[in-house]
Amino acid sequence: MSGLCEGRTALVTGASRGLGKAIAQRLAAEGATVIITARTLEPDERYVGSLRETAEEIKAAGGSAIAIPCDLSQDSERERFFAAAVAQVGSPDILVNNAAVTFLRTLEKFPERRARLMLEMHVIAPMHLIRLAVPSMRERGGGWILNLTSVAARLPVGPPFSTFDATAGFGLYGTVKAALDRLTGSFAAELHPDRIAVNAAAPSNPVATPGAGTLDLAKEETEEIDLIVETALALCTADPATTTGRIVHTQSFLRELGRQV
Repeated sequence: MSGLCEGRTALVTGASRGLGKAIAQRLAAEGATVIITARTLEPDERYVGSLRETAEEIKAAGGSAIAIPCDLSQDSERERFFAAAVAQVGSPDILVNNAAVTFLRTLEKFPERRARLMLEMHVIAPMHLIRLAVPSMRERGGGWILNLTSVAARLPVGPPFSTFDATAGFGLYGTVKAALDRLTGSFAAELHPDRIAVNAAAPSNPVATPGAGTLDLAKEETEEIDLIVETALALCTADPATTTGRIVHTQSFLRELGRQV
């Protein structure tokens, strides 16, 4: 590894498994001290992966990781978690908003409480963590914020909507990811004078992670997890003056950078 993140602190949410875990591992391998969070601290037979396991794997590979459990759907929990992180290792230079709760339901079958939870996790929680992280980034003269989004944020094309599966229940999921994309662009513009990059990245095709398997999202065309990891690393180390406000998809973005897909 090239030490691209040497001396920096990175906070990665949803890092007990899947994309968050892989991104945290790569940032740590590049020299970052990684703060990882999710709800599952200890191994639990009901779930695949835990914060404890992610932290131990990072440390075994020579990296540095701090695991702090948090229910990111709760405002007070986010405040407590961020304060604990700062007390242990300092404010993050890099913030990766990856944690998510996803339910796929069509309109008439979508309980309001689950809709509110998705809005909280995909939009409110990232915004809150950004607001907590920005003051110290501003004081240090820069920082990097990455939001994990989805190609589902694209508007369905029609009528007729022949390429959109109206029975799959992607309506609210696409809506919250579209909101996250819009938030990304707005905050990029606001924070550009402070050299704080705000970008969003999504896999071009589903990645076969435990979460995608639970939702039956990765049964057809998939891509390797390395693509989102490389995309995340590029966006979390690029010049904030020129690489900000981007909503990228892995394959086209890596080709743009001249990297093999």
